[in-house]
Amino acid sequence: MSKQVVVIGLGTFGSNLARILHDSGYEVLAIDKDSDLVEGVGSYVTHAVKADATHEAALQKLGINKFDVAVVTVGASIQDSVMVTILLKRMGVKYIVARADNDLHGAILESIGADKVIFPERDTAMRTGPILTMQGVGDFIPLEKGSGIIKTKAPPYFIGKTLGDIGFVSGAANGAVVLMIQRGKEGLVCPSVEEVVSHVDVLIIAGNVADINRLVEQAKKNGER
Repeated sequence: MSKQVVVIGLGTFGSNLARILHDSGYEVLAIDKDSDLVEGVGSYVTHAVKADATHEAALQKLGINKFDVAVVTVGASIQDSVMVTILLKRMGVKYIVARADNDLHGAILESIGADKVIFPERDTAMRTGPILTMQGVGDFIPLEKGSGIIKTKAPPYFIGKTLGDIGFVSGAANGAVVLMIQRGKEGLVCPSVEEVVSHVDVLIIAGNVADINRLVEQAKKNGER
């Protein structure tokens, strides 16, 4: 049997999440008190139900306590998201993920038993920022304290140079390091700083975003000379 997930709150984030989870093979129950929102996801999930999740009786009737994961994506009311999380915890749901709008909201959700708190708007901004501001970046995974992992096609001013020439280091705690080079169907894991960058390469880079930006800009300036 596939894992069962209930998504409570079918705004933009909740409805998209419900669809993605269902497409990934999960059994998804989608709940909202707005009949139009419920109808909108009905054909994309296992079950879609109109219900007020702030009422314990409604959750009991749906057998929510039997679900493996509950995701609380209620966005319109902090009070409602807190109430739903409390009810889910009291009903014994194994794992609760709750959406928060800000740090205070997140702290409250954690204090009442949410196993994981997510910040969709902030996380999206963190992922999108480097993609917009750094040329060639195709994806970005934010880490702590201004660092992250970046996937980028090798820019013209990297080609023909070694990783060391560009300024990448190997195994250092600070700075930026190339974790992997995707070269066609080949993957070079932890490449040497002597590795020469090819025009077909895609680089997976980890480090402080400011350091990565600095290396990219310096390489660009050197290439323009």
